[in-house]
Amino acid sequence: MFWTLELASHLEDAPWPASKDELIDYSIRSGAPIEVIENLQELDDEGEIYESLEDIWPDYPSQEDFFFNEDEY
Repeated sequence: MFWTLELASHLEDAPWPASKDELIDYSIRSGAPIEVIENLQELDDEGEIYESLEDIWPDYPSQEDFFFNEDEY
């Protein structure tokens, strides 16, 4: 499984929380690249519900990673 920011961005608007099957269905309906669907199919499926993209890709950068203190500049 290989995630990039571009691939992960296709799941930002997914209906969280969601199961693996729901995420795959959403990806297909939204026209996400086949790589996104393949990555989701590689997830362990133990009936787990994913709360956010961070549950799938723990290194996904959050909004806080892109903000900086404007007062410092």
